[in-house]
Amino acid sequence: MNDSQPKSGAKDWLEAELADTLDEDYELEMSEPALSLEIAKIYKNAHPPSIDRLQYFRDLISLQSELIKLQSWVAYHKKKLVVIFEGRDSAGKGGVIKRITQRLNPRICRVVALPAPSEREKSQWYFQRYVPHLPAGGEIVLFDRSWYNRSGVERVMGFAGPDQVEEFFHDVPDFERMLVRSGITLVKYWFSITDEEQQMRFLMRIHDPMKQWKLSPMDLQSRVRWEQYTKAKEETFARTNIPEAPWFIVEGNDKKRARLNCIDHLLKQMPYEEVPHEEITLPERVFNPEYERQVLPRELYVPEKY
Repeated sequence: MNDSQPKSGAKDWLEAELADTLDEDYELEMSEPALSLEIAKIYKNAHPPSIDRLQYFRDLISLQSELIKLQSWVAYHKKKLVVIFEGRDSAGKGGVIKRITQRLNPRICRVVALPAPSEREKSQWYFQRYVPHLPAGGEIVLFDRSWYNRSGVERVMGFAGPDQVEEFFHDVPDFERMLVRSGITLVKYWFSITDEEQQMRFLMRIHDPMKQWKLSPMDLQSRVRWEQYTKAKEETFARTNIPEAPWFIVEGNDKKRARLNCIDHLLKQMPYEEVPHEEITLPERVFNPEYERQVLPRELYVPEKY
């Protein structure tokens, strides 16, 4: 992998990109206008200072530029990459996925977040609903939760019985070995946060109308069943941490560091390098002196309110 620190020749580009992206990232970060000031104060006091905001953006943009190189390498060499994101509710999986995909081509890198299975899907071979979403050559697929639902939420919430869970543990190592033998690179991340941190993040969501949609009944039950989820996680690691597809744990209490660490680690899992690119030139516009541009009715335009 190329050094993620910007080279001197890229400094001007990085400064321009940094200035251009601040507004977008502020929008992602600062979506808490209705957040209780008291909750915000408690949250701030409970956390040590994180990475300086400007330095965080510099590092993030630098890593995202490397992700673009990885994307080009995957597409050029027809590689297949699957990344699984699992972990506690509110542990930061979604934030990392957003930053990974933020500058990538959605036709090459796509996110799979499946809803609860239908009655038909419940009658299928368990892995069947996931197989159609696996990548073809030149594609990256990010699973926002995956087949590990069976050993996690389905097990803890009673949606899967002991026999189904045991069958899953028996089958999943062979299933993942088959994926790797087929040419897929499989990377598995588990996002971990403390009990206290999850409680604080849930309280923030409860008091913020713009984030309440993130709290499902399953999320709330994860607070009640914290220890059951812990036991399920421990057995999942013990029985599915195989050499062909090991687990990697991301410490998620500090969101910014978790994002940077995860992206940096992901880049290091792939032997990507610069690939040939055709030089892009802007063609001359064809001008037809006999063409007259039509005046369109005003009602077709979006009103200029702002």
